[in-house]
Amino acid sequence: MNIDVESLQRLVERAVNELGEKKESVQAAVGDGVFATMDEAVKASAAAQRRLACCGMVDREHFVQVIRDTVLDPKVLEEISWDTVEETGIGCYEHKLVKNRLAAEKTPGTEDLTTWASSGDDGLTITEYCPFGVIGAITPTTNPTETVICNGIGAIAGGNTIVFSPHPRAKNVTLKLVRLLNHALAAAGAPGNLIVTVAEPSIENTNAMMKHPEVRMLVATGGPGIVKMVLSSGKKAIGAGAGNPPVVVDETANIPKAAKDIIDGCSFDNNVPCIAEKEVFAVASICDRLIACMQECGGYLLTDLEEIQRLVELTTKDNGAPKVEFVGKSAKYILGKLGVEAPSDTRVILMETDRNHHFVTEEMLMPILPVVRVKNADEAIQCALVAEHGNRHTAMIHSTNVVNMTKMAQLLETTIFVKNGPSYTGIGAGGQGYATFTIAGPTGEGLTSPKSFCRVRRCAMKEGFHIRTKSQAYFGNPPAVS
Repeated sequence: MNIDVESLQRLVERAVNELGEKKESVQAAVGDGVFATMDEAVKASAAAQRRLACCGMVDREHFVQVIRDTVLDPKVLEEISWDTVEETGIGCYEHKLVKNRLAAEKTPGTEDLTTWASSGDDGLTITEYCPFGVIGAITPTTNPTETVICNGIGAIAGGNTIVFSPHPRAKNVTLKLVRLLNHALAAAGAPGNLIVTVAEPSIENTNAMMKHPEVRMLVATGGPGIVKMVLSSGKKAIGAGAGNPPVVVDETANIPKAAKDIIDGCSFDNNVPCIAEKEVFAVASICDRLIACMQECGGYLLTDLEEIQRLVELTTKDNGAPKVEFVGKSAKYILGKLGVEAPSDTRVILMETDRNHHFVTEEMLMPILPVVRVKNADEAIQCALVAEHGNRHTAMIHSTNVVNMTKMAQLLETTIFVKNGPSYTGIGAGGQGYATFTIAGPTGEGLTSPKSFCRVRRCAMKEGFHIRTKSQAYFGNPPAVS
């Protein structure tokens, strides 16, 4: 058999690469939370959970603080934020820094796990949040590290261990973070493998995780398909699904502030957060001024209908879904592909459309913001209800009319409802309240926290240990009253 030099060289290179991959796979299975197979990962997680169950609440809070401190180390924070953008091509570095910091600082810990007690003539009952065991978590390409941080903290605070099945396009940064956290936890005396994953994420590994008998609960952050998959698993599941958040601006709003808030929210991480502003319904009397103010804040207005249609065709698949190569890209990048030279400070692509336009009805996950002109606030709220598609995820209003704010809140029933602020106010960024990157609308948990990852268990003591009255069981019948 004759083999030319080039073919021989290719064979040698392939063999060397395969040997290197096998070596890396073996190395990944040793002590850093990354395993060659999902079965190995889950079994290691189950063993770790049994050890964690013997640790006290103070220990759990210590482990949570280790995760916070590790992520908030400036070098780590910068690395995972930069690596996410580099690997996924989604979002922007400065906003990834904000999101990772937010997840580390404002995800609740063990303080979330309150205990109820009820005492009376029949005894004492306490009700507590207790762990499920091993939790299987599916993470998105849009928020890979943020989801590991907030779900990792939530799971461990609740006494669980967690197995991550990352998105393949965010594999490297996810594995890096899992290893960093495992090393830091081990150094702090925590049981090994509190947070684990697999070296090669895939659909097959995700399915293996969902079916594994030692995985007691599933949490999925992603689109409708992945949520449907976990809901069909037969296990307790938290589903954080899609949204298409609308914004209403009425005639009573502070228009310059509303414009800035909308641009800030819509452009945050290039619009990939599921809470970000996706379409605006503006009352006609203030619509022109709102658009002008948004232009001053970094909005680039497209007015040519043919150009807008070309933008739809550029960014949309035949089935109407957004093209992956444009998800999370900057407004300037997208306009450049359209052949438009935009100013360097361009943050959002604006256009005026009707309420049935594709950009209104489809969640694009890009800084493209359609504005729909309506007669009054009632029409705006009705349009917002339709555009939100019943996801009950997130909505915003800019108004000083309490009736309009109340009406929209009651009608849309969204998990997050932001009044007179950018969308990210609703997850604690510049607003009150804790942070989460798993917002469970389909399964009803809402903004998840450690208690979302726990079972509620009751412990009852018949007659004993209530001290307000003297029980006949201990003192006999009371003396007669003369």
